[in-house]
Amino acid sequence: MLRTLFLVAFGGALTAAAAAAAAEDDPLAAMLRDRVAGAPVDCIATHSSGPYGLTIVDGTALVYRDGKTLYVNRTANPRTLDRDDMLVIEQFGGSRLCRHDRVFTHDRTSGGRTGVVFLTEFVPYRKAG
Repeated sequence: MLRTLFLVAFGGALTAAAAAAAAEDDPLAAMLRDRVAGAPVDCIATHSSGPYGLTIVDGTALVYRDGKTLYVNRTANPRTLDRDDMLVIEQFGGSRLCRHDRVFTHDRTSGGRTGVVFLTEFVPYRKAG
């Protein structure tokens, strides 16, 4: 079953901690502060908050929040990530986002395709302790 999801990345959806750290040089490091990486996985469940828990960290990674866990996907070419892009995700796993799903970037104004995002493994980060 193929499901296509349209997602407008919204920079304001960052958590309060990440928003406060936005002025820092590395917003991803600020988001992951006090967190420990777990074993990478190929797919993550998106049923709890849907794809709207996905945040683009410019030029760095896609971050998906599931409860208290942050899943980081650094993608095959993270330099192309821009939170001003609209993501179009073609999911093959129903309510799961997997590394083989197709993700395209589109211009918000024209709607035209601007690129392709090649997902890699998702690394879970949880609070230490």
